[in-house]
Amino acid sequence: MLRIRHEAGVLLAETVDRPEAGAGEVLIRVEAVGVTLPVVRKLREGGGSAALAGEVAGEIVAVGAGVTAFRAGDRVTGLCFADAYAEFAVLNAAMASPIPVGATGVEAVALVRSGLVARGAYEAARPQPGESVLVTAAASGVGTLALQYAKAGGAARVVAAVSSAEKADFVRELGADEVILYEDADWGAPCDVILDGVGGELLGRAVRALATGGRLVAFSSGGGTVEAYELLARGATMIGFQIRAIATGKPDLYDRWRRDLWHLREAGTLRAAVHEQIPLTEAARAHALIEQRRNLGKVVLVP
Repeated sequence: MLRIRHEAGVLLAETVDRPEAGAGEVLIRVEAVGVTLPVVRKLREGGGSAALAGEVAGEIVAVGAGVTAFRAGDRVTGLCFADAYAEFAVLNAAMASPIPVGATGVEAVALVRSGLVARGAYEAARPQPGESVLVTAAASGVGTLALQYAKAGGAARVVAAVSSAEKADFVRELGADEVILYEDADWGAPCDVILDGVGGELLGRAVRALATGGRLVAFSSGGGTVEAYELLARGATMIGFQIRAIATGKPDLYDRWRRDLWHLREAGTLRAAVHEQIPLTEAARAHALIEQRRNLGKVVLVP
């Protein structure tokens, strides 16, 4: 089978034997792989060799010992922690979820993991109808869904923060009432809720854009520091969020959220935005799109 591996900052294609499903695992024929910013950052900053993790979707071709929830022929999506950039991939069955009839693998990787992060970050902010919500990285796979959650949740004003003016029309189509650029000197009226998917130097600016009593949820892999005084001056709160905490600590809630995603998609409330479907052999180009912040929605690799 074809697999992409990372070595010393370069993505290389190679032919290897097909993996096997171990106990508690399923082997899928991959239909789509979602490229994530954390993986791109990890490879860029880590050097050496590193496993290529990612969201995958496809058809189960084999199940390992002890797996009873799935069988060969089922279509599933989930997070693969190693060798996701391949024609076949192994998933922990506990991390897999079914893809409804009529949905594509591309749609699954664009909707499920990003949608869970978007919902979790939004719920962590304890939003109230009529409040204002600002989303950074608003044109990303997670950001596009966070905008839609905010709109559906009754936000009176939804603000999209993006890296370039070329993204303005795109995020407005997804529900943004206002669009600001990271470089703007004035981010407009303060917001009650800020969902930050960028981190780094932008985190401080996001805190300063909070309204009195506002809540900022940081869920990016970009890190960053905040002056305590900035929170004190606004009576504001900063909350860290990671979807893994929900998946492992509250599995029933995690499953309900996964089911809700598909219901909202069927109702037309949520739409997964896909920037481009890129051949697996062009994984380097997919990573460049993410690094250069040129994507409008999810970047998906297709074997």
